[in-house]
Amino acid sequence: MRFGIVILPDQRWAESAKRWRLAEEYGFDHAWTYDHLGWRDLIDGPWFDAVPTLTAAASVTERIRLGTYVATPNFRHPVHFAREATALDDISGGRLVLGLGAGGIGFDSAVLGGAELSPRARVDRFTEFLELLDTILRAPSTTWSGSYFSAVDARSIPGPVQQPRPPFVVAANGPRALRLAARHGDGWVTTGPQSETAEEWWRAVAESRDRFEAALADAGRAPETVDRYLNLDSSPVFSMSSLDAFQEAAGRAAALGFTDVITHWPRQSSWYAGDERVLEAVAAELPRLRTTI
Repeated sequence: MRFGIVILPDQRWAESAKRWRLAEEYGFDHAWTYDHLGWRDLIDGPWFDAVPTLTAAASVTERIRLGTYVATPNFRHPVHFAREATALDDISGGRLVLGLGAGGIGFDSAVLGGAELSPRARVDRFTEFLELLDTILRAPSTTWSGSYFSAVDARSIPGPVQQPRPPFVVAANGPRALRLAARHGDGWVTTGPQSETAEEWWRAVAESRDRFEAALADAGRAPETVDRYLNLDSSPVFSMSSLDAFQEAAGRAAALGFTDVITHWPRQSSWYAGDERVLEAVAAELPRLRTTI
Protein backbone atom coordinates (compact mmCIF):
# COMPACT_ATOMS: atom_id res chain seq x y z
CA MET A 1 0.00 0.00 0.00
CA ARG A 2 1.18 3.50 -0.90
CA PHE A 3 -0.16 6.64 0.74
CA GLY A 4 -0.92 10.00 -0.85
CA ILE A 5 -2.14 13.35 0.42
CA VAL A 6 -3.89 16.26 -1.27
CA ILE A 7 -2.79 19.79 -0.35
CA LEU A 8 -5.38 22.26 -1.56
CA PRO A 9 -3.89 25.31 -3.33
CA ASP A 10 -5.68 27.71 -1.00
CA GLN A 11 -2.71 29.13 0.92
CA ARG A 12 -0.01 31.58 -0.09
CA TRP A 13 3.26 29.83 -0.81
CA ALA A 14 4.88 31.09 2.39
CA GLU A 15 2.43 28.84 4.26
CA SER A 16 1.89 26.12 1.67
CA ALA A 17 5.61 25.35 1.23
CA LYS A 18 5.75 24.02 4.79
CA ARG A 19 3.01 21.53 4.02
CA TRP A 20 4.71 20.16 0.92
CA ARG A 21 7.98 19.74 2.82
CA LEU A 22 6.17 18.01 5.67
CA ALA A 23 4.29 15.70 3.30
CA GLU A 24 7.67 14.32 2.25
CA GLU A 25 9.08 14.29 5.78
CA TYR A 26 5.97 12.49 7.03
CA GLY A 27 6.67 9.68 4.57
CA PHE A 28 3.82 10.03 2.08
CA ASP A 29 4.52 8.44 -1.28
CA HIS A 30 2.73 11.02 -3.39
CA ALA A 31 1.24 14.49 -2.89
CA TRP A 32 -1.37 16.15 -5.07
CA THR A 33 -3.12 19.45 -5.56
CA TYR A 34 -6.49 20.23 -7.12
CA ASP A 35 -6.29 21.41 -10.73
CA HIS A 36 -9.24 23.82 -10.78
CA LEU A 37 -9.77 27.48 -11.56
CA GLY A 38 -12.00 27.50 -8.52
CA TRP A 39 -13.61 24.78 -6.45
CA ARG A 40 -17.08 24.65 -4.94
CA ASP A 41 -17.72 27.30 -2.29
CA LEU A 42 -13.98 28.01 -1.96
CA ILE A 43 -14.09 30.15 -5.13
CA ASP A 44 -14.63 33.19 -2.93
CA GLY A 45 -11.41 32.61 -1.02
CA PRO A 46 -7.71 32.30 -1.92
CA TRP A 47 -6.90 29.88 -4.74
CA PHE A 48 -3.75 29.24 -6.78
CA ASP A 49 -2.99 27.36 -9.99
CA ALA A 50 -1.82 23.76 -9.89
CA VAL A 51 1.10 23.93 -12.32
CA PRO A 52 3.17 26.66 -10.59
CA THR A 53 2.20 25.16 -7.24
CA LEU A 54 3.61 21.77 -8.24
CA THR A 55 6.66 23.46 -9.74
CA ALA A 56 7.33 25.18 -6.43
CA ALA A 57 6.64 21.91 -4.58
CA ALA A 58 9.27 20.19 -6.71
CA SER A 59 11.81 22.77 -5.57
CA VAL A 60 11.27 22.07 -1.86
CA THR A 61 11.09 18.25 -2.05
CA GLU A 62 13.35 15.51 -3.33
CA ARG A 63 11.60 12.14 -3.20
CA ILE A 64 7.82 12.42 -3.11
CA ARG A 65 5.86 12.06 -6.35
CA LEU A 66 3.77 15.10 -7.32
CA GLY A 67 0.44 15.03 -9.09
CA THR A 68 -2.47 16.95 -10.59
CA TYR A 69 -5.75 15.94 -9.00
CA VAL A 70 -7.14 16.02 -11.61
CA ALA A 71 -6.38 17.93 -14.80
CA THR A 72 -9.35 18.13 -17.16
CA PRO A 73 -10.26 19.50 -20.58
CA ASN A 74 -12.59 22.00 -18.93
CA PHE A 75 -9.81 24.53 -19.39
CA ARG A 76 -6.68 22.57 -20.34
CA HIS A 77 -5.65 22.05 -23.98
CA PRO A 78 -3.40 19.02 -24.67
CA VAL A 79 -0.86 21.03 -26.69
CA HIS A 80 -0.10 23.54 -23.95
CA PHE A 81 -0.61 21.06 -21.12
CA ALA A 82 1.94 18.71 -22.69
CA ARG A 83 4.51 21.52 -22.54
CA GLU A 84 3.65 22.20 -18.90
CA ALA A 85 3.86 18.50 -18.05
CA THR A 86 7.21 18.15 -19.79
CA ALA A 87 8.60 21.08 -17.82
CA LEU A 88 7.17 19.79 -14.53
CA ASP A 89 8.60 16.33 -15.13
CA ASP A 90 12.00 17.86 -15.83
CA ILE A 91 11.99 20.22 -12.83
CA SER A 92 10.89 17.44 -10.48
CA GLY A 93 13.46 14.97 -11.80
CA GLY A 94 10.84 12.56 -13.13
CA ARG A 95 8.44 12.67 -10.18
CA LEU A 96 5.32 13.91 -12.00
CA VAL A 97 2.08 11.92 -11.98
CA LEU A 98 -0.71 13.15 -14.24
CA GLY A 99 -4.08 12.68 -12.63
CA LEU A 100 -6.58 13.22 -15.48
CA GLY A 101 -10.36 13.39 -15.57
CA ALA A 102 -13.26 14.28 -17.86
CA GLY A 103 -14.25 17.37 -15.85
CA GLY A 104 -17.64 18.00 -14.36
CA ILE A 105 -20.05 20.90 -14.42
CA GLY A 106 -19.51 23.89 -12.17
CA PHE A 107 -17.17 26.85 -11.98
CA ASP A 108 -14.40 25.37 -14.16
CA SER A 109 -16.79 24.51 -16.95
CA ALA A 110 -18.69 27.82 -16.84
CA VAL A 111 -16.05 30.47 -16.17
CA LEU A 112 -14.75 30.54 -19.77
CA GLY A 113 -18.26 31.14 -21.08
CA GLY A 114 -18.67 27.96 -23.09
CA ALA A 115 -21.85 25.92 -23.40
CA GLU A 116 -22.45 23.24 -20.80
CA LEU A 117 -21.70 19.79 -22.21
CA SER A 118 -23.74 16.69 -21.58
CA PRO A 119 -22.09 13.79 -19.71
CA ARG A 120 -21.70 11.92 -23.02
CA ALA A 121 -20.07 14.91 -24.70
CA ARG A 122 -17.70 15.40 -21.76
CA VAL A 123 -16.49 11.81 -22.09
CA ASP A 124 -16.17 12.24 -25.87
CA ARG A 125 -14.02 15.31 -25.26
CA PHE A 126 -11.99 13.48 -22.61
CA THR A 127 -11.32 10.64 -25.05
CA GLU A 128 -9.74 13.11 -27.46
CA PHE A 129 -7.89 14.85 -24.64
CA LEU A 130 -6.27 11.59 -23.47
CA GLU A 131 -5.38 10.41 -26.96
CA LEU A 132 -3.85 13.70 -28.05
CA LEU A 133 -1.98 14.32 -24.78
CA ASP A 134 -0.55 10.80 -24.92
CA THR A 135 0.50 11.24 -28.55
CA ILE A 136 2.20 14.61 -28.02
CA LEU A 137 4.14 13.44 -24.96
CA ARG A 138 5.47 10.42 -26.86
CA ALA A 139 6.33 12.06 -30.18
CA PRO A 140 8.65 14.95 -31.13
CA SER A 141 6.00 16.41 -33.48
CA THR A 142 2.25 15.86 -33.68
CA THR A 143 -0.41 16.92 -36.16
CA TRP A 144 -3.87 15.80 -35.11
CA SER A 145 -7.49 16.77 -35.75
CA GLY A 146 -10.58 15.97 -33.72
CA SER A 147 -13.99 17.34 -32.84
CA TYR A 148 -12.77 19.14 -29.72
CA PHE A 149 -8.99 19.50 -30.11
CA SER A 150 -6.49 19.95 -32.90
CA ALA A 151 -2.72 20.19 -33.13
CA VAL A 152 -0.57 21.36 -36.01
CA ASP A 153 3.07 20.32 -35.77
CA ALA A 154 2.92 20.43 -31.97
CA ARG A 155 6.46 19.94 -30.66
CA SER A 156 7.53 17.94 -27.62
CA ILE A 157 11.29 18.30 -27.47
CA PRO A 158 13.23 17.17 -25.46
CA GLY A 159 10.37 15.03 -24.19
CA PRO A 160 9.66 14.03 -20.59
CA VAL A 161 12.26 12.64 -18.20
CA GLN A 162 9.99 9.65 -17.63
CA GLN A 163 9.77 7.59 -20.78
CA PRO A 164 7.69 7.16 -22.78
CA ARG A 165 5.75 9.75 -20.70
CA PRO A 166 4.73 10.51 -17.11
CA PRO A 167 2.15 8.03 -15.80
CA PHE A 168 -1.51 8.75 -16.45
CA VAL A 169 -3.80 8.14 -13.45
CA VAL A 170 -7.26 8.31 -14.99
CA ALA A 171 -10.26 9.27 -12.87
CA ALA A 172 -13.31 7.18 -13.67
CA ASN A 173 -16.59 6.07 -12.15
CA GLY A 174 -18.97 5.58 -15.08
CA PRO A 175 -18.74 2.74 -17.62
CA ARG A 176 -17.28 4.70 -20.54
CA ALA A 177 -14.72 6.47 -18.36
CA LEU A 178 -13.75 3.14 -16.81
CA ARG A 179 -13.04 1.79 -20.28
CA LEU A 180 -10.84 4.83 -20.97
CA ALA A 181 -8.97 4.25 -17.71
CA ALA A 182 -8.48 0.60 -18.60
CA ARG A 183 -7.13 1.51 -22.04
CA HIS A 184 -5.00 4.60 -21.31
CA GLY A 185 -4.27 4.54 -17.60
CA ASP A 186 -1.11 3.53 -15.82
CA GLY A 187 -3.38 3.92 -12.83
CA TRP A 188 -7.08 4.32 -12.07
CA VAL A 189 -8.42 6.66 -9.41
CA THR A 190 -11.98 6.65 -8.11
CA THR A 191 -14.01 8.65 -5.66
CA GLY A 192 -16.91 6.24 -5.62
CA PRO A 193 -20.43 7.74 -5.80
CA GLN A 194 -21.98 10.08 -3.30
CA SER A 195 -23.50 7.98 -0.53
CA GLU A 196 -25.52 8.55 2.62
CA THR A 197 -23.51 6.16 4.79
CA ALA A 198 -19.97 4.84 4.86
CA GLU A 199 -21.14 1.24 4.40
CA GLU A 200 -23.15 2.19 1.33
CA TRP A 201 -20.08 3.96 -0.07
CA TRP A 202 -17.78 0.99 0.51
CA ARG A 203 -20.25 -1.33 -1.24
CA ALA A 204 -20.35 1.05 -4.20
CA VAL A 205 -16.54 1.25 -4.31
CA ALA A 206 -16.37 -2.55 -4.42
CA GLU A 207 -18.80 -2.54 -7.35
CA SER A 208 -16.67 0.07 -9.15
CA ARG A 209 -13.62 -2.12 -8.55
CA ASP A 210 -15.43 -5.05 -10.16
CA ARG A 211 -16.43 -2.96 -13.19
CA PHE A 212 -12.86 -1.73 -13.60
CA GLU A 213 -11.50 -5.26 -13.50
CA ALA A 214 -13.99 -6.23 -16.20
CA ALA A 215 -12.87 -3.24 -18.28
CA LEU A 216 -9.24 -4.31 -17.88
CA ALA A 217 -10.10 -7.80 -19.05
CA ASP A 218 -11.91 -6.40 -22.08
CA ALA A 219 -8.86 -4.26 -22.85
CA GLY A 220 -6.59 -7.31 -22.59
CA ARG A 221 -4.57 -5.88 -19.71
CA ALA A 222 -3.40 -7.83 -16.67
CA PRO A 223 -4.85 -6.41 -13.42
CA GLU A 224 -1.46 -6.24 -11.72
CA THR A 225 -0.11 -3.86 -14.40
CA VAL A 226 -2.43 -0.99 -13.43
CA ASP A 227 -2.28 0.83 -10.08
CA ARG A 228 -5.56 1.56 -8.30
CA TYR A 229 -6.03 4.73 -6.26
CA LEU A 230 -8.92 5.38 -3.88
CA ASN A 231 -9.87 8.85 -2.64
CA LEU A 232 -10.75 7.97 0.94
CA ASP A 233 -12.40 11.31 1.58
CA SER A 234 -15.29 10.84 -0.80
CA SER A 235 -16.70 8.64 1.93
CA PRO A 236 -19.08 10.31 4.41
CA VAL A 237 -16.33 9.74 7.01
CA PHE A 238 -13.28 12.00 6.64
CA SER A 239 -10.25 9.71 6.83
CA MET A 240 -8.33 12.30 8.89
CA SER A 241 -11.07 12.57 11.51
CA SER A 242 -9.04 10.17 13.69
CA LEU A 243 -6.15 7.74 13.52
CA ASP A 244 -8.60 4.85 13.84
CA ALA A 245 -10.68 6.18 10.94
CA PHE A 246 -7.63 6.37 8.70
CA GLN A 247 -6.35 2.91 9.63
CA GLU A 248 -9.77 1.36 9.06
CA ALA A 249 -10.23 3.07 5.69
CA ALA A 250 -6.76 2.15 4.46
CA GLY A 251 -7.26 -1.46 5.55
CA ARG A 252 -10.60 -1.72 3.76
CA ALA A 253 -9.10 -0.20 0.61
CA ALA A 254 -6.28 -2.74 0.65
CA ALA A 255 -8.76 -5.58 1.10
CA LEU A 256 -10.51 -4.40 -2.09
CA GLY A 257 -7.24 -4.53 -4.02
CA PHE A 258 -6.35 -0.83 -4.08
CA THR A 259 -2.63 -0.18 -4.30
CA ASP A 260 -2.82 3.47 -3.22
CA VAL A 261 -5.03 5.59 -0.98
CA ILE A 262 -5.35 9.38 -0.99
CA THR A 263 -6.32 11.55 1.97
CA HIS A 264 -6.47 15.34 2.42
CA TRP A 265 -4.48 17.75 4.54
CA PRO A 266 -6.83 18.81 7.36
CA ARG A 267 -8.18 22.35 7.00
CA GLN A 268 -9.40 24.69 9.73
CA SER A 269 -12.98 24.75 8.43
CA SER A 270 -15.32 23.80 5.61
CA TRP A 271 -14.13 20.99 3.34
CA TYR A 272 -11.81 18.47 5.03
CA ALA A 273 -12.00 20.29 8.35
CA GLY A 274 -9.86 18.51 10.91
CA ASP A 275 -6.98 18.58 13.34
CA GLU A 276 -3.40 18.50 12.08
CA ARG A 277 -2.49 16.48 15.17
CA VAL A 278 -4.38 13.59 13.58
CA LEU A 279 -2.23 13.96 10.47
CA GLU A 280 0.89 13.80 12.66
CA ALA A 281 -0.40 10.63 14.32
CA VAL A 282 -1.16 9.06 10.93
CA ALA A 283 2.31 9.97 9.67
CA ALA A 284 3.89 8.24 12.68
CA GLU A 285 1.96 5.07 11.79
CA LEU A 286 2.72 4.97 8.07
CA PRO A 287 5.82 2.73 8.37
CA ARG A 288 3.82 0.16 10.32
CA LEU A 289 0.80 0.39 8.03
CA ARG A 290 2.96 -0.32 4.98
CA THR A 291 3.98 -3.66 6.44
CA THR A 292 0.70 -4.71 8.02
CA ILE A 293 -1.99 -3.71 5.52
